[in-house]
Amino acid sequence: MKGSDRPLSEAYDVALLDLDGVVYVGRRPVPAAAESLAKARAAGQRLAFVTNNASRTPSAVAALLTEVGVPADADDVVTSAQAAARLLAERLPAGSEVLVVGGTGLRHALYAQGLRPVSTAAGRPAAVAQGYHPGLGYGLLSEGAQAVAMGALFVGSNGDLTIPGGDGPPHPGNGSLLRVISAATGVEPIVTGKPERPLHQESVRRTGARNPLVVGDRLDTDIEGAYNGGADSLLVFTGVTGPLEALTAPPNRRPTYLAPDLNGLLVPHPEVVRADGGHRCGGWTARRDGDAITVDGSGDPYDGLRALASAVWETGAPPPAEALTEALGSLAL
Repeated sequence: MKGSDRPLSEAYDVALLDLDGVVYVGRRPVPAAAESLAKARAAGQRLAFVTNNASRTPSAVAALLTEVGVPADADDVVTSAQAAARLLAERLPAGSEVLVVGGTGLRHALYAQGLRPVSTAAGRPAAVAQGYHPGLGYGLLSEGAQAVAMGALFVGSNGDLTIPGGDGPPHPGNGSLLRVISAATGVEPIVTGKPERPLHQESVRRTGARNPLVVGDRLDTDIEGAYNGGADSLLVFTGVTGPLEALTAPPNRRPTYLAPDLNGLLVPHPEVVRADGGHRCGGWTARRDGDAITVDGSGDPYDGLRALASAVWETGAPPPAEALTEALGSLAL
């Protein structure tokens, strides 16, 4: 975990922002997200919206962002479908046929790269590109499996096993659907979305970022994706990850910065220092002794969480969940 004596909107030239759970949830804006992003832009930070969702076109994503109060156009959006299309364009001759097991977003991305989307295996397409689409049915999955069995390159836009289910349980995601073709053929797909590197590389290429900051709410996609891409990351707690999950994250899923929401882009982040036999951040000090861990002090409770995370992460395996829950109770987050 790092400190920054400047607001992150000034310290990083581009913020690579996840969408669901960060900017909006479903079609509802995350509170304060639009205002925070407007201020980050005013401070000179460029924004790119990076999504594993391959079903929507960049224009459709930009329209949704504008609807929730974050003005955007298609060039501000980077999708896993675009990353998949670029990977295929780099490996296949121009004009190659690609069987699309997915929706409009994936087809548009392939067209943009000079490839020919098709819907059947009869012509022995060079590749199969699979991305989530809510109307995906058995027939198209079967065509995809036939093409892969005949030797087509198999590429998946992302490997998310689930997607948000609104107010109910999560729904199966593209990662679950990929297992259908993989199980039928014994062929594992090349995955381009977060946390794999192709989508991060596509985002950097499209934005020209020199010092990007990945912003997200999920450890297994956003934060691990930043780690794989060699970028710093900001974890916000407006989506699926809570403080306890952050504290118990393995090294490749540990964020550089923590904040309650996107206002974290607009403020400095105090450094955690070793002092008084513990880890101090702001007015808080966290100490660990074996499986016991405590945090005490006053001030911004997220400074306490930063101190607590530093103390937990420095010493290998985390303490028991009960000890961490008790320590988090002292912060009243």
